[in-house]
Amino acid sequence: MPWPLIKLVPMKTNIKFVSFAFFASFVSVAAVLGSFVSMFTGGFRENPVAVYEQASGTPIERVGVILSHGFNLGIDFQGGTLLEVEAPRPINLAPVREGLTGLGIGDIQVQAFGDPTHALIRFESTTQTAEQALTSVQAKVKEVIPSVKITRTEVVGPKVSGELFASGLIALGLAMLLVMVYIWIRFGLQFGFGAVLSLLHDTILTLGIFSVFRIDFTLPIIAGLLTVIGYSMNDTVVVFDRMRTNFRKYKKMTAGDVIDLSINETLSRTLVTAMTALLASIALYFFGGETLAGFAICMIFGIVIATYSSIYIAAPALPLVAPRPTAGTAQS
Repeated sequence: MPWPLIKLVPMKTNIKFVSFAFFASFVSVAAVLGSFVSMFTGGFRENPVAVYEQASGTPIERVGVILSHGFNLGIDFQGGTLLEVEAPRPINLAPVREGLTGLGIGDIQVQAFGDPTHALIRFESTTQTAEQALTSVQAKVKEVIPSVKITRTEVVGPKVSGELFASGLIALGLAMLLVMVYIWIRFGLQFGFGAVLSLLHDTILTLGIFSVFRIDFTLPIIAGLLTVIGYSMNDTVVVFDRMRTNFRKYKKMTAGDVIDLSINETLSRTLVTAMTALLASIALYFFGGETLAGFAICMIFGIVIATYSSIYIAAPALPLVAPRPTAGTAQS
């Protein structure tokens, strides 16, 4: 049985996307610049000059401190303590989370681990020493969960967390580089230019959302960004493949007309794919629990931005570097 919502997507459209490309590019440039400013000002809340002067180390290390203030880094990147607990009965996570939040020791994450009788507790200490925070958390856990047993305790220092943050950024950079090389090899250098702009646009804007709204930036967010990069390229490859075919087929059309035709021919597929992925991401946000909320937010905004960029960034950028098709065979 066909999905009834597909009927809401026209089978054939004739939208002049390229005519709106200048306005769309202006909005995108403004959004990208705003994202960069947010990353260097702690979400528009700090003075980067003051942060630089208060930081110690080399100039590069001081700039790194400024960028670390640009995101609300979670325990994965800030350092903290991990506890694995076990109880004779299934653990109700909500009372544990509420009890630990009242201790005032900073960010706390409580999540199920393995079977319902096990849980992981991650926390950082902002007002107490690590030893005092650990003692307070253990006492509160034993108070909330009867007969609880603490089976594992690990402490992650700031140095290790900094290495995780750097490794995550390197992973993003390598993923973008490899995808751009693939586009270059398959479609040519001029198409690779559009892919570069699209990837940078999607990644920077998604990071900007986390910076502006101070959403916890954790390791699952890195996974979400990598997924967004893959989704963005999937959309872009579909449009590029149709454009390459149409450039060969319609040799008398201008580059703008070919781009408009290609986007319109793939528009229904793009919208249906985006809506399907959005429905799954929205469901993950509402029913996936607090642990997956950040990942779901990354996916929701990333899918919207990637769909927009495949239409208004990657494809319209082609005429900037590709020559106009020369006269040849008549249009079919």
